Amino acid sequence: YRTDEGQPWVLPVVKKVEKIIVHDDRLNHEYLPILGLPEFRSSASKIALGDDSPAIQENRVGAVQCLGGTGALKMGAEFLRRFYNGNNNTKTPVYVSAPTWENHNAVFANAGFEDVRPYKYWDAEKRGLDLAGFLGDLESCPEHSIFVLHACAHNPTGTDPKQEQWKQIAEIMMRRKLFVFFDSAYQGFASGSLEKDAWAVRYFVSVGFEMFCAQSFSKNFGLYNERVGNLTVVAHDADNLKRVLSQMEKIVRTTWSNPPSQGARIVALTLTSPELFTEWKDNVKTMADRVLLMRAQLKSKLQALGTPGTWDHITEQIGMFSFTGLSR
Repeated sequence: YRTDEGQPWVLPVVKKVEKIIVHDDRLNHEYLPILGLPEFRSSASKIALGDDSPAIQENRVGAVQCLGGTGALKMGAEFLRRFYNGNNNTKTPVYVSAPTWENHNAVFANAGFEDVRPYKYWDAEKRGLDLAGFLGDLESCPEHSIFVLHACAHNPTGTDPKQEQWKQIAEIMMRRKLFVFFDSAYQGFASGSLEKDAWAVRYFVSVGFEMFCAQSFSKNFGLYNERVGNLTVVAHDADNLKRVLSQMEKIVRTTWSNPPSQGARIVALTLTSPELFTEWKDNVKTMADRVLLMRAQLKSKLQALGTPGTWDHITEQIGMFSFTGLSR
């Protein structure tokens, strides 16, 4: 995200919280716990799942503080390769959308998965979601396959399933015993609403999925170089969660040992203070509204120029990315 001048935008609430941290004499540079700053982990999971999430109330949600969203994907992939559906999942298929963020393929391959496949997603002719193709791949894939789903603001198409379509996707995934791994890199940043952007994640939890959700705070906090990420774990019960987190600790210990504090403190302080939380939501909405305005202006300009074709898809898409359909 850049300003009209092409510069990075440091969120006003982030500047405020950084000053609070500097002047807090209680803070030091001691190691954090292996799984990360507890108040960061819990508050990050709460904005993904909602304060009133039954899974949180039932003590079956945990988290791992990670090095950005990429680190969260990496930790989830490493765990799944070791412990999902047996103790050797190198042959378990991992499905990523066609197209997807290029690092999805690399992260899972690097974790030892030998069968990373595309699932149908983008319909170039309609300039929208290929729902029939997507559902068809869900029906035809091997049971227990792993699917990486974009929670909102699909990268790189900008096209998300509608709520009714998400329900169809969830029904097949539950029936066919497929593992849900959400990648949530743009919550709040996409529509300006934390709730709207988390709808799919919360729906899947509500119907009983055990799943992972990788969260990044690079875009919605502007903390790109602080590497602030969280892997939210939703388990069937508290006992299962305890076992998962115990194994996660072992993986983290040999990867980065324990995570950095600065970015996590900024996010945790912001999310746990009602006043700062409100200010942050306003800052995020400022960014989201500007992106939405730029989409509307692009569509209007194309129409004013008499560019052949229809351009409604530009404003129907969401987030930082767009497949415009322009040929040159």
